[in-house]
Amino acid sequence: MKIITVVGARPQLVKAAAVSRELRKVYKEVLIHTGQHYDDSMSDVFFRELNIPEPDYNLGIGSGSHGAQTGAMLSALEPVLLREKPDCVLVYGDTNSTLAGALAATKLHIPIAHVEAGLRSFNRKMPEEVNRVIVDHISDLLLCPCRGAKANLTKEGIVNGVHVVGDVMFDALLFSAEKSSRSSRILKCLDLKPGKFILVTLHRAENTDIRGRLESVMLALNKLAADEPVIFPVHPRTKNKIDAMGFRFEAKNMRLIPPVGPLDMVMLERSARVILTDSGGIQKEAYWLKVPCVTLRDETEWGETISTGWNVLASANTENIVRHSRAARHPKSSPKLYGNGMAARKITEKLSAVLR
Repeated sequence: MKIITVVGARPQLVKAAAVSRELRKVYKEVLIHTGQHYDDSMSDVFFRELNIPEPDYNLGIGSGSHGAQTGAMLSALEPVLLREKPDCVLVYGDTNSTLAGALAATKLHIPIAHVEAGLRSFNRKMPEEVNRVIVDHISDLLLCPCRGAKANLTKEGIVNGVHVVGDVMFDALLFSAEKSSRSSRILKCLDLKPGKFILVTLHRAENTDIRGRLESVMLALNKLAADEPVIFPVHPRTKNKIDAMGFRFEAKNMRLIPPVGPLDMVMLERSARVILTDSGGIQKEAYWLKVPCVTLRDETEWGETISTGWNVLASANTENIVRHSRAARHPKSSPKLYGNGMAARKITEKLSAVLR
């Protein structure tokens, strides 16, 4: 049996690293990298540090508008699928690479398996929300990280091929955390002390492409950096938006650094006093690492992190961000959410059952 895996963005590389280790024990896997994230800091370092096999195909699509990028991926994927003739196409999450991979497969009548199926923000203005809804409705095997995701699919009438397998990001985090504790030197390089700094990530279009929201977040970071170090590994697209806006940070503790590899990122996450992010993956990683999180969005797909008290929605409101960041505390308990670190094995088992 042959499985084609389509990846393109950093979070998908992390997930694929965990699943491929199990998948290749049973199947022949052909790995396609669309090139959605294409420079070393956004892609190549992940292959090296997470022991991901080199892609069999790198489509080199690069950046662009949503329509142009998705169309280019779809056009490039179709001949590869025709050539390889896979038994299934495996896609992850909610990016343009996910959508293109699923569309290319369904038009050729190839079964689709969607990892992280059923997640919903219920905000159709988010490109990611549109992507995940479409992919779920054309997938044959829907691999949900939690029961809430399965319930979302049931409400939309999707009941066949749905399985709760846990979150493969937890599998990946366990691998990265163990490896980072041995190899990461990022705290020493940045002269940071555990529990004595704020970590920030920001990349979603809802924050970077709306000047007022981006400026509000930057003002909050500037205020927080007056009191303690604020470490901000800046996504290239976000940096371009900040530069175009002409914003200048005045606080001496504000430190913008280039994107870091996955092992250094885990070390920064586990050592931060609080994490500020608009990333779904990092919200979960903060929960698993027992670090308070302030989410810079109006909603989240990971409501369980909110209800347990480890995460709070601050939107892009300057005062909310500052207040929640300064008040961040560790709740008394952290219930086990999103599986037990065995999602990759369960995904492989479900693929076996369906393909047989």
